[in-house]
Amino acid sequence: MTTQTTDIPPAPAPTHRSWLRDHSELGVCVLLLILGVLVLTDALTMDVDIAQRGPVGPKTVPIVVGAVLLLIAALLAVDVLRGGRGQAETGEDIDLSEPADWRTVLLLAGVFLGAAVLIEPLGFPIAGALLFWGAAFALGSRHTDRDPLIAAGLSLVTYVVFNNLLGVPLPGGPLMGVL
Repeated sequence: MTTQTTDIPPAPAPTHRSWLRDHSELGVCVLLLILGVLVLTDALTMDVDIAQRGPVGPKTVPIVVGAVLLLIAALLAVDVLRGGRGQAETGEDIDLSEPADWRTVLLLAGVFLGAAVLIEPLGFPIAGALLFWGAAFALGSRHTDRDPLIAAGLSLVTYVVFNNLLGVPLPGGPLMGVL
């Protein structure tokens, strides 16, 4: 009778990770909670006597957004505490070995800065149209016949919705008498 000895590799040492590291998604919950409280606090302390035109006014959307942020923070915290984990990214359309496209970033920054400077003298409809068209151009759209028309339409619709329907006054500029 011969006995064989087999070398059994030792079991790997258990890795002790901290509780906070295992539940790091709770940081996102805290961020959403703080953001929700800030939005709700700002919305509830907003002075809207002049702009209030009915039951739906300038406070409505921020209150809904703040409440949804608090709800999402609570639901995410419950999921994380029950053992839920975020999925790792499986892939993206970007190549991390390529450098950043600083031309696009600078074009977009210039478009936003230009819109901020031009909104008072030109009004929102014109400055917004320049903003929407400039952003489309910076992001690669080269439809010079279609993009300005879409930008103008989008800017006018945005102006009418905010200024006339929601009661959020936007500068009209030279078009103030027309709109």
